[in-house]
Amino acid sequence: MDRKSLALVTGASAGIGAAFARALAARGEDVALVARRVDRLEALAAELKAQHRVEAIPIHADLSIVEAHVPVIAALEARGRSIGTLINNAGFSIPQTYDKTAWSQQRDFVMTLVMAVAGLTHAAIPGMIARGRGRIINVSSITALSPGGAGHTLYPAAKAFVYKFSLSLDAELRAKGIKVTCLIPGTTESEFAHANHTDTIMAKSPRSFMMRAEDVVAAALKANDRGQVISIPGMHNKIAAGLMKYLPDGLTTPLIRSAAEKYRVKD
Repeated sequence: MDRKSLALVTGASAGIGAAFARALAARGEDVALVARRVDRLEALAAELKAQHRVEAIPIHADLSIVEAHVPVIAALEARGRSIGTLINNAGFSIPQTYDKTAWSQQRDFVMTLVMAVAGLTHAAIPGMIARGRGRIINVSSITALSPGGAGHTLYPAAKAFVYKFSLSLDAELRAKGIKVTCLIPGTTESEFAHANHTDTIMAKSPRSFMMRAEDVVAAALKANDRGQVISIPGMHNKIAAGLMKYLPDGLTTPLIRSAAEKYRVKD
């Protein structure tokens, strides 16, 4: 990776995003850390600089605003830097049903999980093409393969967008030296449940199949190194993904919707 390019990680203040930042810095890549929690970003940046002697740039950004990618790219350009590795990870969920939430919440959700992903990717691609190399890892979810359930209404749809978007990018960019990988994790240790106020619910759920963020990230980077467009960490997640993808919806829908009931906040 040349000195002018670096890895940009969204949602870098915790969970999978922070694990990506640490893993990339350990590889010797400079990193730009994007999130809303400035104190977390600055603490992580200081940690990465001290441990790995890389440049770590904290960028405070709200990815739910219109053209959210513009100030992020501007902050890099002001430092003479460009994106060599893009990790589209930022996200959250809304555990209530669609009719019981404010439109502003749902709008911000779509802007963060769909529009910001598309905008940052569109901005990063020209530089990658010019250098003849680059990597894009888009964080989807195993729910992208599900028929959906009550609560978290737009989450499966948004993650399905990320999944299909990644496949199309791979078709367009592989021959230009850009490796695109869609990460499809299952339940992962993070602050995700705390952020959407379902941590009490999650605490009652079995943790035997929950993966460490570090292991999920290691699997994604290994898959990307190999040029694999899909990464599903964990055999249990691979089996679940296969069942959802290949079994008829008539069989999977009742099971998925019953399971989803456990993870939503009642109206």
